[in-house]
Amino acid sequence: MQLADIRATIVRLRDQVRRVVLGQDQAVDLLAVALLSEGHVLLEGVPGTAKTLLARTFAASLDLQFKRIQFTPDLMPGDVLGTSLWDFAKGQFALTKGPIFTEVLLADEINRTPPKTQAALLQAMQERAVTLEGTSHVLSTSFMVVATQNPIEMEGTYPLPEAQLDRFLFKVTMGYPSRDDERAMVRLHGHRSAMPSIDSLGLEKVADAAFLNEARVMVGKLTLSEPVGDYVVDLVRATREHPELAHGASPRSINMLAVAARALAVLDGRDYALPDDVKRLAQPVLRHRVVLAPGAELDGTTADAVIQKILDAVPAPR
Repeated sequence: MQLADIRATIVRLRDQVRRVVLGQDQAVDLLAVALLSEGHVLLEGVPGTAKTLLARTFAASLDLQFKRIQFTPDLMPGDVLGTSLWDFAKGQFALTKGPIFTEVLLADEINRTPPKTQAALLQAMQERAVTLEGTSHVLSTSFMVVATQNPIEMEGTYPLPEAQLDRFLFKVTMGYPSRDDERAMVRLHGHRSAMPSIDSLGLEKVADAAFLNEARVMVGKLTLSEPVGDYVVDLVRATREHPELAHGASPRSINMLAVAARALAVLDGRDYALPDDVKRLAQPVLRHRVVLAPGAELDGTTADAVIQKILDAVPAPR
């Protein structure tokens, strides 16, 4: 496999999803980068901005097992992970695996359920394993969480714990499409009020687990020069010293920003990462890993605005 083959396949995937989900090109691109980076993605937006449709279309374009969990206030950890049930025929308890045992997991409206149930995903997202009754069960190497959530200030939501947010490669904010995109949406989807059936969209499965495993190994070997690596470190460290941030980004974010920059380079047809790759990904990688200082929050400052100030202040290598 060559890098050109990886790029061609991921571009096919991206273009196919874009034909269904209109006006969310950046979100589609970031999902493609996350796929090559072995990362999980959190999609945030108000209801009706195609978060679930994007996740389902993306999953349907991959030859991977897909399951969906609708997170609700009464959902329990066992509903996610699984539990032991009595088998009357065998006269013993038998493990019934939960929906987390899959390859692509859609965690729909993840912030509608309390933190106890949200935390059921922690080990799986970090280690790709699940521990049930003292026994560790390994998940697929292709395991990926695509979670959706409404903005945390909306009624009936539970903010995700910082430890869980840190396990998402990207937090993608999905806003309203442009007028032209919404006009195209009427032509494509305006003949029905329900979400379109995935089977009716004629989606091709463009990548399987074997392809992804090989592609991810190659992406990890891409050149990240020492100056670009130092730039990643300096950006993350600057978040810990900025006066408008109470808490900066974790060391984990350094590795995540580095591998995502490599994956973005592949999508652009290069075998090396540039400072511009790091700049393009800094906000989606860091926005959910920093905590605003109380004064900055009262002033209406956003995490994105502070990250942009850091990008403007930290010199990029040439």
